Amino acid sequence: MNSTFTKLTRFLLGLILVFFGLNKFFDFITPTLAHEAKVFIQSLGETGYLMQIVGVFEIFIGLMLLFKKWVPFALMMLVPISINILLFHLFLDMPGVGGALVVSIINIILIYKYWSSYKMLFV
Repeated sequence: MNSTFTKLTRFLLGLILVFFGLNKFFDFITPTLAHEAKVFIQSLGETGYLMQIVGVFEIFIGLMLLFKKWVPFALMMLVPISINILLFHLFLDMPGVGGALVVSIINIILIYKYWSSYKMLFV
């Protein structure tokens, strides 16, 4: 659980989440999206709250991973977000699926590394 690989992947995932969470507030990168994806994201943004909530969760989870606080809990909170990121790119923006795969795969690897924390859920 405390191997160098685990620490690096946890830190990398935390940085990715904080970066993209902050981007939802400050918009310092604007990705090139397919038309359907752009319309979908704009409609979510027009709700006035949804993208900000996702951004807050991404920042919160990312900080928990960076500071190694409640890591198993943070990884479980990230599961629905990473699934939605992956499905968004698979169905609406296939060129961006690489980053989504990175987040999902790192999440899966870290859940595997912290599996001893989840065993009691499946007894």
